[in-house]
Amino acid sequence: HCEKGGLVMCEEKTVYGQGFAKPTAWWNGVSAMLDLTHPLGAAWFARELKRLQDDFGVDGFKLDAGDIDEFQPPYVTYRPASPSELCEAYARIGLQFPLNEYRACFKMGGQPIVQRLCDKGHDWKAIEQLIPDMMNCGLLGHPFVCPDMIGSGSWLAFAPDAPTPFDPELFVRSAQIHALSPMMQFSAAPWRVLKGGHLEAVRAAAWLRMKFTPYILKVARASAASGEPMLRSMEYAFPGNGWERVTDQFMLGDDLLVAPQAVKGATVRKVRVPPGTWKADDGSEVVGPAEVEIATPLARLPHFLRNS
Repeated sequence: HCEKGGLVMCEEKTVYGQGFAKPTAWWNGVSAMLDLTHPLGAAWFARELKRLQDDFGVDGFKLDAGDIDEFQPPYVTYRPASPSELCEAYARIGLQFPLNEYRACFKMGGQPIVQRLCDKGHDWKAIEQLIPDMMNCGLLGHPFVCPDMIGSGSWLAFAPDAPTPFDPELFVRSAQIHALSPMMQFSAAPWRVLKGGHLEAVRAAAWLRMKFTPYILKVARASAASGEPMLRSMEYAFPGNGWERVTDQFMLGDDLLVAPQAVKGATVRKVRVPPGTWKADDGSEVVGPAEVEIATPLARLPHFLRNS
């Protein structure tokens, strides 16, 4: 129970009277919605998160959901607020924490918020959408972008009775797209759903990210200062080469070209190499601008580092 206009969103129902917490259904059951337009509501929520940091050493938070369609009337809040304003109030909580991640934001372009892509399905069309969607996030003002979770953002994708059969190759290629993007996020533990060469390929992708961690942090700091996206389209990074429709490879910062394989069963792909001299992951050297065809066996994540 709460007072009208208190810390929890209230639902007006004549049969129950006024001032009862508004129950709302979500994928993990039923809960109540906190009124973050109220200064005390926002302060309480932030204080509870900071308590977790103090008591348990939590570094940061994944602040999931918050979608505008979840903030639909009828409810009573501290002040009149639209669903988009409620979404914005939730997103602003993350500004107090250097490590954060949101799936749903409103008016957060240019802010130090990690924007994750909306949940994708466990299918190859969804995998092909990861790179262009991350590019678009950067152009919309979100310099820190996270792909959807590896393999799928839906936990149902890994259930025994999943509507789409689990595809280990898809999981590997998804992990490789994540590995040299701004963030890498697992939903299902690889060792629970993979074995053999597929598991080794994902492990190799994770170790590759560890190798590039200093570079990734360098790019993140530069983006924090400039506002430029960490992950960039080829045309953004190298304008005038006619690469505005290239959406299957990307630049991470100024010096790392990443060209994952995102087509089921494919073992070769073309890569557009920018001007300059670039060293490929297989040790070869390419002088651009050039278009090269490379092999993409299961365990390979093609990438090219600009020679200094």
